[in-house]
Amino acid sequence: MLRDALPEIITSALPGPKSAEVIKRREAVVPSAIHCGYPVVMKRAEGAIIEDLDGNHFLDWIGGVGVLNIGHCHPEVVAAVKEQADKYFHGMFNVVTHEGYVALAEKLTQIAPVRGDKKKAYFTNSGAEADENAVKIAKAFTKRPNIIVFSGAFHGRTLMTMAMTAKKAYAVGMGPFPDGVYRAEFPYLYRKPAGMPDDKAIDYYVEKFNEVFEQCSPAEYVAAAVVEPLQGEGGFIPAPIEWVKAIRKICDEKGILLVADEVQSGFCRTGRMFASEYWKEAGVEPDIIATAKSIAAGVPLSAIVAREEIMEAAPAGTIGGTFGGNALACAAALKTIEIMERDHLADRSLEIGKKVMARYNEWKDKYECVGDVRGLGGMVGIEFVVDKASKKPAKALTGAIINECAANGLLVEGAGIYGNVIRFLAPLVMTDDQLEAGLNIFERAIKKCANC
Repeated sequence: MLRDALPEIITSALPGPKSAEVIKRREAVVPSAIHCGYPVVMKRAEGAIIEDLDGNHFLDWIGGVGVLNIGHCHPEVVAAVKEQADKYFHGMFNVVTHEGYVALAEKLTQIAPVRGDKKKAYFTNSGAEADENAVKIAKAFTKRPNIIVFSGAFHGRTLMTMAMTAKKAYAVGMGPFPDGVYRAEFPYLYRKPAGMPDDKAIDYYVEKFNEVFEQCSPAEYVAAAVVEPLQGEGGFIPAPIEWVKAIRKICDEKGILLVADEVQSGFCRTGRMFASEYWKEAGVEPDIIATAKSIAAGVPLSAIVAREEIMEAAPAGTIGGTFGGNALACAAALKTIEIMERDHLADRSLEIGKKVMARYNEWKDKYECVGDVRGLGGMVGIEFVVDKASKKPAKALTGAIINECAANGLLVEGAGIYGNVIRFLAPLVMTDDQLEAGLNIFERAIKKCANC
């Protein structure tokens, strides 16, 4: 079966001839701004393996960028979508009620670790929409105009979420942006001020948050602080729990809602169903969770969950939309969550993450170019530098390693504010043999590209 296959390149060059033809057709009709640097045209995919048009097998450690935690084409999800398709595809939830939407909202309000005894949920189509809607309901509840986001943040490509996103390469020429979005410094401990101990660094970054109230917006005008429990595009940087506890305390004191952007970190990726379960274990749940990506195994869907009093603050007509909570997507999501819970994929994430972290830390000890290794569960980042002393980002080396991995059947993707991090977002159903094969390809690429 394809899902048990190992990575294998059988063509003399990549892309192979059939794939190259489709890529040529793509270039003729699709904007070049939607860039693809990988020589892969999918024919079929199962589990963690993609087969291209030329018969090459690629081990997918990108997972549609974190969308495929239960892997490509899980047969039970395929069956659930087919069963729903035989009944109806769509009915706008503002017009008719369908049970899948209700059942999924019931499930998410049971499992999402947000504050409050009675919770409500609703659905949109993408991570950006979820983040933007979280901001909308926070403003509706607090009656305040401003929000705080962080350095390194990625929240999407709508006009509002481009303003929220830190890296302005995602927003070139797209302004002016909405007002009322202010930025604090995220605790990137690997690049904290030189010589500063970690405990002092937490205090330093908390003070940077407090400075926003002096330099950008008085606290009484701030509706929410939006935090990724583990930054994705920013470089796979976990938010230190002591920092989260301090931010939660400040938000409580000042009447500010805490929003967890779990678009990428949700649905077992970090060793919990939601990364903010780690927050809850420390007594600091978020007020709102925005989530998407792996919620429906590849069918477009996102969700916003909060306690009832926050949700009910939104005026009629300000939330909802045509495709939000589409029937096919809800069917996929219900089955996906069932599989995750039944098959203990959060535990599998911890198991995979432990193996990956152990191997990456070996490389950190062996190779001068590996500067830092970090993550939660199966969401792991490895940062490449010119040398350990300077910590100068090695962006070109990182790109070369990504290309070398792809040439040998392993798909990995970069991240980080300096473009020098490679993220691990592999399907959690990957076999142990596939994991070992991928790690071996990755290490050989490091040796070759860094001349180690």
